[in-house]
Amino acid sequence: MKISKIKFDNFRIYKGENEINFSSSDSSKNINIVAGKNGFGKTTFLTSLIWCFYGKMMVEVEEKYKRDVRTVGGYEEFLLTLVNRDVKADYDINQNTNSIMSVEIELKDLKIPSMPCESVIIKRSFNIKYKNEEIKVLIDGLENELTKEVGYEVFINDFILPREIAKFFFFDAEKIVTLAEAKSRSELKNLSKAYSEVLGINKYEDLRKNLDTLLAKLRRNGANPNEQEKLQHYINAESELEQLIKISEDKKLQLEKDILSNLQQSEALQEKLVREGNGITVEELNELKDEQKTLKIQSDEIKGRLKKMLDIVPIIIAGKKLIELDRQIDFEQSLNNTAKVDLTSNVELYQSIIKRLEELGIKDNKGKIILETIQSEVNAFNISDSDNQNKVLLDFAPEQIREVKAVIDNIRGGFNLQFQNIVREEKTNRLLISRILQKIKQSEARKDNAVAEKLREEKAKIDQRILVLSEEKGVLTQELNNLESQLTSNRKQLSQLEKNFKLIEIDQAKSKVTENLLEKINKIITKIKEDKKYSLQKSVLLGLQRLMHKNNFIKNVRVNVHDDIMDIDLLDMNNNIIDKESLSKGEQQLYATALLKALVDESGIQFPVFIDSPLQKFDKFHSENIIKEFYPSISEQVVLFPLLEKELSEIEYEYLKPSLNKVYMIENIQGASSLKSYKIDQLFNEFKKDVSHVQSN
Repeated sequence: MKISKIKFDNFRIYKGENEINFSSSDSSKNINIVAGKNGFGKTTFLTSLIWCFYGKMMVEVEEKYKRDVRTVGGYEEFLLTLVNRDVKADYDINQNTNSIMSVEIELKDLKIPSMPCESVIIKRSFNIKYKNEEIKVLIDGLENELTKEVGYEVFINDFILPREIAKFFFFDAEKIVTLAEAKSRSELKNLSKAYSEVLGINKYEDLRKNLDTLLAKLRRNGANPNEQEKLQHYINAESELEQLIKISEDKKLQLEKDILSNLQQSEALQEKLVREGNGITVEELNELKDEQKTLKIQSDEIKGRLKKMLDIVPIIIAGKKLIELDRQIDFEQSLNNTAKVDLTSNVELYQSIIKRLEELGIKDNKGKIILETIQSEVNAFNISDSDNQNKVLLDFAPEQIREVKAVIDNIRGGFNLQFQNIVREEKTNRLLISRILQKIKQSEARKDNAVAEKLREEKAKIDQRILVLSEEKGVLTQELNNLESQLTSNRKQLSQLEKNFKLIEIDQAKSKVTENLLEKINKIITKIKEDKKYSLQKSVLLGLQRLMHKNNFIKNVRVNVHDDIMDIDLLDMNNNIIDKESLSKGEQQLYATALLKALVDESGIQFPVFIDSPLQKFDKFHSENIIKEFYPSISEQVVLFPLLEKELSEIEYEYLKPSLNKVYMIENIQGASSLKSYKIDQLFNEFKKDVSHVQSN
């Protein structure tokens, strides 16, 4: 499946009608480029596609859209934010104008069961005057009864691209690093959810959730008056906590917007101060700011690693106890692996016992009972004889064992050297940030300048406001964490209470059937996850080996699936777990990229891949690998949205050329963006001309 054409009409920054064509006669040239400066419409391009495919269901594609819809007060209000500002302003002045916003996508090579076709066109539009959204789906230029019958939204979701996994085909390469940084239980749950969506397991998990709800309802029916009162208390508490969490999340979102707005004002005032002092040019100031931002990101990352190392220090101090803990875990694991003996698996022993029992005249059920008794005694003997001085003290779950082992492996793998390196990195980073701040201050206006003094006062007030807002956000984040902990605890107590209810007679049969279904579904989910995890391990490892330039740095990959948690371990040459936080940002993005490709491959869905900020965190070695190994193979059609020279250099562009199909530049005149096609050899020449023109003005 490929996208041949996309048309925008008055969609956000794209005023009027704009068309882009990705059709190709050479299947080896699968990469297209849409380049443009920040604010010209690269992210808007991706938003337009998601809106065209999913409409109001786009909130299920990514959390960002859900927040945006909620912030503006609902989907209808959100649609108004998608309309080009000039067009909306014209309509506000002259309400008789019948203004339309629309996005149209034409798909080729789409295989629909029992429906051969050459093209499918999806067009979604919004009429500002009537506040009416409309969608049309044309197959070979005509409306089709089947698509009408099943519904356009269902047709798109079932036959083109399920919205649950659309985020893996429309993504920001910089943001996917969050996949690599997943470490808390909630983050690992999100990773497991993504895994389930791609493999189609989520349908079974949704069914399991519905059956759990039904079972809870049946149990609640059996509660006596006193239990009903307790039950209602927990239900009310759950509802109240959910509302408080929503209010806190909305407040946090507003605080983040206020902080961003104040930061922009502070930066604008700083630019004015620089102009007033004539210390450096605005371009030089922007370069310093970019460098400062990069160093700040590095600082946060270094501090995160340092904090994690400091958390381990008390464990290192208790060195002997750590060794004892490691031995105890190994003992209990060996106990679990060897304690149980299955007599039926030893054919000769089993047949010998059966024969001896038959000779004694013991058959059928009596024989089975004696066999089970022997089995039990053998296991009991093995447990007691395996180590008389050791007992099961920990009984850790697999997830807990992995966490503890990861810490122990990290300590054994040269904790002291890692700690010293991080401290040195932090000191160097702090020094570089200090130097940049000093340069910026030196470039600002002299103190005896009255205008500069006024600007400086305004900036100080705004900076103080940013500090206050940041502190408020910190307090609110802590409150949110507490509320979420209370909600988890409340749900656990509610679940425990429901288990104690005695089912009324009429619901007992229903409950038994529901429990049987749940048991079967759980087995199906477990089997699919177990079967698929090995192919995922292989895909991720293969991707990492192709992309990384460090030979044998990551020797193996292990996918751990336990209940609703999925975690991925990267293993070194000695089979020790590599701490993902010890990876550089570029290496983390490589890992996330390899994981993303593996998930796309596992989904089995052939759909174009759109990548924003494609090479943001990579050094030149990794960039070359990504360009040569990843982009040409991730999909039959790839569309990249780079910032030229920043996210795609001219040298890197040369690496891409053999796979390039079409190249476009987003041009912006008086706030309105449009798409202009260039020959592949012309793109950087035109970009340089544009840069020279801007600098000369």
